[in-house]
Amino acid sequence: MSVKIRLQRHGSKGKPFFHIVVADSRSRRDGRFIEKIGTYNPITNPATIDLNVDSAVKWLNNGAQPTDTARAILSYKGALYKKHLQGGVAKGAFDEAEAEKRFNAWLSEKDAKVQGKVEGLSTAKADAKKAALEAEQKVNDARVAAAAQAEADAKAAEEAANAPAEEVTEATEEPTAEAEGTEETQA
Repeated sequence: MSVKIRLQRHGSKGKPFFHIVVADSRSRRDGRFIEKIGTYNPITNPATIDLNVDSAVKWLNNGAQPTDTARAILSYKGALYKKHLQGGVAKGAFDEAEAEKRFNAWLSEKDAKVQGKVEGLSTAKADAKKAALEAEQKVNDARVAAAAQAEADAKAAEEAANAPAEEVTEATEEPTAEAEGTEETQA
């Protein structure tokens, strides 16, 4: 019986969520499994991985073969590195305390990288939001300026339309007054 560490798909269409399981290689993808050792959510950024590293190392030492994706996840979470360090302890290269110290140093460095990525994403999101607000403010200012310009143009056009009408009426009133004045002198 060959044992594999693989992913079991859950979640709805377009929103995958995986369980990391140890299963018989002959069982179906989402079928029976021996042990669930973690979860993997690829939707979040960065992907959320919850893994029992000690259990994964135990199964790796017992001969379980990870699939390609499972191997990448185990490597990302440090299970393969911990197995490597245990091999060094077994060979006598260093003791268990040194192996644990190296693993904890690697974990803290990895957590710092992940935290840096999370902070970088949040600042990028904030910068994008700020840029979008500035662009929207520019559009709104342009819209207000265009409305004010259109209102001023309409007012000027209205004044221009009213002004010649007044001049025409003044011009027509003056000759009639002169005409009346000439009539009075003639009478």
